[in-house]
Amino acid sequence: MNQEQALAILKSGDNVFLTGSAGAGKTYVLNQYIQYLKARKIPVSITASTGIAATHLQGTTIHAWSGIGIKDSLTTRQLKELRDKKYLKKHIEKTKVLIIDEISMLHRRQFDLVNEVLQYFRENDKPFGGIQVVLCGDFFQLPPIGSSGEINRDKFCFMSQSWLNANLSICYLTDQYRQTEGELNNILNEIRSGMVTDRSISILSTSNESLDIEEPTKLYTHNLDVDRINSAQIAAIKGRKKSFKAKIKGNLKLAESIKRSIMAPESLELKKDAKVMFVKNNYEKGYLNGSLGTIINYNDDGNPVVRLNNGNEITAEPEDWRIEDETGKLLVSYVQVPLRLAWAITVHKSQGMTLDGAVMDLSKTFEKGQGYVALSRVKGLEGLQLMGFNQTALEVDGLALKADRRFQELSSEIEQIFEEDVLEIKARNFVKKSGGISNKDEIQENKKNLEKGEKVTKKSTYLVTKQLIDKGNSLEDIVIERGLTLGTVSTHLIKIMELYPKTDLSRFKPDSKTLNKVKNTRNKLLKEVGPGERISLKPIFDMLQGQVSYDQIKMSLVFL
Repeated sequence: MNQEQALAILKSGDNVFLTGSAGAGKTYVLNQYIQYLKARKIPVSITASTGIAATHLQGTTIHAWSGIGIKDSLTTRQLKELRDKKYLKKHIEKTKVLIIDEISMLHRRQFDLVNEVLQYFRENDKPFGGIQVVLCGDFFQLPPIGSSGEINRDKFCFMSQSWLNANLSICYLTDQYRQTEGELNNILNEIRSGMVTDRSISILSTSNESLDIEEPTKLYTHNLDVDRINSAQIAAIKGRKKSFKAKIKGNLKLAESIKRSIMAPESLELKKDAKVMFVKNNYEKGYLNGSLGTIINYNDDGNPVVRLNNGNEITAEPEDWRIEDETGKLLVSYVQVPLRLAWAITVHKSQGMTLDGAVMDLSKTFEKGQGYVALSRVKGLEGLQLMGFNQTALEVDGLALKADRRFQELSSEIEQIFEEDVLEIKARNFVKKSGGISNKDEIQENKKNLEKGEKVTKKSTYLVTKQLIDKGNSLEDIVIERGLTLGTVSTHLIKIMELYPKTDLSRFKPDSKTLNKVKNTRNKLLKEVGPGERISLKPIFDMLQGQVSYDQIKMSLVFL
């Protein structure tokens, strides 16, 4: 299934499981849908099973959002105590769409618990309390953390009753946006199929030659190896070190969760020539989560200047990782320069990244899926130096393998009956059912605000007036409807002409005699001022000696 089809199904309001191989664009499709919902003012809650994934989407963990924390079960009394918490009750009852990213790492018991909480809070026995749920992830990647000796059958959430009851539409993305067609892509597909050929093993065994990349990132399966390499490398650099301390404010529990989850350390020590990695996406400034470079200097504010591997130089100014509730109220903020030392990172921390090149040691791989996650971080074999691997590195979980084959079949079935017209009708109905807006001008204005990184706020006062004009209301009607003066509404018309030039305002046009008086007077005044100067209303009014009112002048200026 392609991204456009998946997005159309998401918009229809169906419950969806969005999946596909690493690099298939799952997060991109999610972000497109989130922007679509926000532009229409449909309340959406953005969560993930891990803090790292949550910060990628500027959301929160599903554990914090639902109030379940690390619990595996809740008594009726505990559910009641949760519902008594106003901040939980407010956002859970308001939400129309719940997104859970990296669903593969959410334990089956906790997935069931989220369903239970939503049904209880919303007093609705439908799956997840009747809201749309969008699950995203790839079960070939790292599995949930379970109890000692617990098998994956008891951990994977697709084995739960809640998964079955949700009646999910499976959208299996098949286009590849990270790996180009080539040997590595073939190897990854073989790992996903559970049938790695001798030829692929031979290719991986000989892919240990040095990369033509200056100090590529090293991936290890254990933190001990990562910390050892980074500490040794920074200590070996001569020169003065510079420390950067994170600024944290808000809920202390959430602050601890963010500190454990995001990759920008609370205390960061840098030196010139240090190998670093950006750990946040900022498309406007030109870096992504995983962009690699070297510290070359500090700017006047003391912020590190990084020369990326592609030659671009970027100042790493502090970024704000934050969690807000549904009203936009700040719950916790973590401000730090978006960097970490990057001579080495763990495979776990690399999930979701795209690396230009990496040196990997998978000889201590201890979890099925770890090898797949590591190998899929790079775009091709030319960016891979594999120092070693064991058999586990080439394996994926058997149950995940069976499930993935079924997911592909179900996605293909949906593709065969895909009807764009039907989905568009469902999408319109879903917007209406969710209390979203359908006015095209307002949606467009919201889109512009979102693209600029601004929040979607209440409807523009000019847009409200425009909508009344579009309905055929007279100026007198609008004055009464909005409780404004005629002068204010006249000012609105000037702004409407600027913002929405296609709006038909012809019925408000003053008579030609009045129009000419204002025009001639304004032209005379323009000759007396410098270029680019604007003429206010009072000089025009004074020159006309009261022959034309302020309201008539404003109305005339709309058409001049």
